[in-house]
Amino acid sequence: MKRALVLNAVNPSIGGVLIRGERGTAKSTAARALAALLPDIEVVADCRFGCNPYEPERLCDECRERVARGEELPVAIRRTRVVDLPVSATEDRVVGTLDIEKAIQMGERQFDPGVLAAANRGILYVDEVNLLDDHVVDLLLDSAAMGINVVEREGISFQHPARFILVGTMNPEEGELRPQLLDRFALSVEVHGLANANERMAILERHIGFDADPVSFRESWLPREQDLSAQIGTARRIVDKVHYTRRDLFSIANLTAGLHVDGHRADLVILKTARAHAAFEGRTQITERDILLAAELALPHRLKRGPFSETSLYEGELEDRLDHIAEEYNEESDAEVTSSEAADNATSSKKKPMNR
Repeated sequence: MKRALVLNAVNPSIGGVLIRGERGTAKSTAARALAALLPDIEVVADCRFGCNPYEPERLCDECRERVARGEELPVAIRRTRVVDLPVSATEDRVVGTLDIEKAIQMGERQFDPGVLAAANRGILYVDEVNLLDDHVVDLLLDSAAMGINVVEREGISFQHPARFILVGTMNPEEGELRPQLLDRFALSVEVHGLANANERMAILERHIGFDADPVSFRESWLPREQDLSAQIGTARRIVDKVHYTRRDLFSIANLTAGLHVDGHRADLVILKTARAHAAFEGRTQITERDILLAAELALPHRLKRGPFSETSLYEGELEDRLDHIAEEYNEESDAEVTSSEAADNATSSKKKPMNR
């Protein structure tokens, strides 16, 4: 769970994470705690959507109009926000609304921002996502994929950036998500309560320590929190420089094909997640281990299964599959080299003059 959240923080374009688990397993706590690890961001100071002043192609319509008039956008620094989406949210509450009456009568385009505007460049947290209306979930996932929210009413449109880390939590006992929606979450993890008595006692001790003196408790853990935040910040700066080989792509494609995963979204998610993990560890080249960890997060909820079948994928099983794929790739490479050498030899034989 922590790995999935941190890797989404490194590369928000991965596409979010769905956390499934029983009651009282700190799903909400972990999701909200992620905000404390994210670095401060620079925004247009008086922009309602928190636009990035250094990305002109991703400005909202209001900031674009100001730039077109020759205005210089003021810059401010703010903390990364966590925005909660209530289960009862309607479409207008999520995407925002256009005041059509004002537009017709006064010729002014008035847009009232919704949840997507508040969540831009932050974290959008949806508790009990399985109880949310399917249409609203579709809107969230579409915006998360495109990074933009477009609202159109009666021929009038407004758009603003909507790039956020989507975190959904749910208790499977209360109902499942439709497979189509499940697939749209990039990563999925399943959490359970700890069975070890010593580990459960540690939870009690930390909880008691926090209740007794929250300030001292926070100060005692602050250095580790700052170290992790710095590690995420460094990873963000190098994630686009992480390299991968054709062999890595072959491994990912064969892994998803061998497990009969529908579509190609899983392949892209594994690659992005593997690159984020390499960057998090300070490397600029992905390894088989990065692919393994990424597949462990990206595949279980995409596997075809019966109503009572196990959904977990274990690292050992994935490792065996990758080893087999590596052998196939080596055999194909050797075959190509042999074929190429044979062709070269045949060509050179034809060019060699005959002795008479």
